[in-house]
Amino acid sequence: MAEDCNAITEQTPLGVPSGRESALDAWTAIAERESAVDPGLYIEYDVKRGLRDQNGRGVLAGLTRIGDVIGTRPEGDQLVPAPGQLLYRGIEITDLVNGFVAEHQHGFEETAYLLLFGTLPGKDQLSGFEEYLAGMRRMPRSFVHDGILRMPSRDIMNAMMRGVLGLYTLDPNADDTTTRNVLRQSLHLVAKLPMLAVYAYQAYLDEFHSKSLVIHRPDPACSTAENFLHMLRPNSSFTKLEALVLDMTLVLHAEHGGGNNSSFTTHVVSSTGTDTYSAMAASLGSLKGPRHGGANLKVIGMFDDLKANISTWDDDAQIADYLHKLLEKKAFDRSGLVYGMGHPVYSVSDPRAVILRDYAEKLAAEKGYSEEFELHARVERLAPLIVSAQRRLYKGVSANVDFYSGFVYKMLDIPAELLTPLFAISRVVGWAAHRLEEIAHGGKIIRPAYKSVCPPQDYVPLSER
Repeated sequence: MAEDCNAITEQTPLGVPSGRESALDAWTAIAERESAVDPGLYIEYDVKRGLRDQNGRGVLAGLTRIGDVIGTRPEGDQLVPAPGQLLYRGIEITDLVNGFVAEHQHGFEETAYLLLFGTLPGKDQLSGFEEYLAGMRRMPRSFVHDGILRMPSRDIMNAMMRGVLGLYTLDPNADDTTTRNVLRQSLHLVAKLPMLAVYAYQAYLDEFHSKSLVIHRPDPACSTAENFLHMLRPNSSFTKLEALVLDMTLVLHAEHGGGNNSSFTTHVVSSTGTDTYSAMAASLGSLKGPRHGGANLKVIGMFDDLKANISTWDDDAQIADYLHKLLEKKAFDRSGLVYGMGHPVYSVSDPRAVILRDYAEKLAAEKGYSEEFELHARVERLAPLIVSAQRRLYKGVSANVDFYSGFVYKMLDIPAELLTPLFAISRVVGWAAHRLEEIAHGGKIIRPAYKSVCPPQDYVPLSER
């Protein structure tokens, strides 16, 4: 009997027990069939699939004081497309950016304070906040060695999730969900997430690419953006413009209203009363999904394919022909999408893209990428015209923040494996603010309704099946 069991459970190179592949294939076909729901039923029962109506507007599922995303303005009794607005605690993102740049402040730290506490910090408040974060960046040597470096992962987001859950074991008050304790935990994660990402990346290079393991300790005199570049680069060097542009991207990604998938995940999971580390790990899992956090990687790939298929970067006709092929599913990944174009809310413009475009142009001039920036600018000008002509749209289409963020990260020599982790390093501030807001509301678990459309059936005894 033991021999038979061992024979059944013997593993193949694919990790599937030998003799069971055909069964798994059959079960897969059944699972696919029985998991399918007739799309017409969503219309029949007026189900807001994806919590969005037929016009793409989000279903109102909550109230927030943290951030707002606006893509329309009232005109009579209708809403019409308008230049996009992003507000952090009621402050326009453009005003926030212009403010901290003019005063030579670290934008991400000022933005984190604003999102968490609702007001802009005074000089002493900001200094104290920066010192607090600096003091929280380092992790125990044993945790870094055993929890990160000795457990390399091919995916940095998975390594960060494991690291966040590992930090739970170091917290004597891990399950305390009072506001004070959740705030303390949140600040620790804001400080430590960049370290988790960089250390996980170094472990990945060592294990899977046989590269030298270079570990720098965080510098308490550096900002979050500066520390990331210092720890990532073997020589720890960076220019002021590089640090400013990275700081800018962190600010632009820190919050985007409560309805984006990962922030909504924070609300949903927090409403159960679970601990901060579990809630943040769930949000990381949400952001890892390519439909949420991986769009800029697709933009990079699309532009690489574009450059390989046109002979002249300043030829509008060649670029337009390529964009037509994208929409006709004849180029790049055959998805029919022009990546970096369009947004569920923004139509006329994405304010984050408008801001980042200016800084991308400055960085391109410093780093020798001006021709590539001009190629981006041409695609940004041509794509909305072509998409609008070929597709039936309920609103306009414009470049979103992902259109330029991938290009910016490329110029900063940030590897593709760290693009989504960088998004997480920024968005953890928004997640923390939304978790605190959910705890303040309290008492109601988020549980949307699903209507069963499965036909009834009787139980049949096993002997009669």
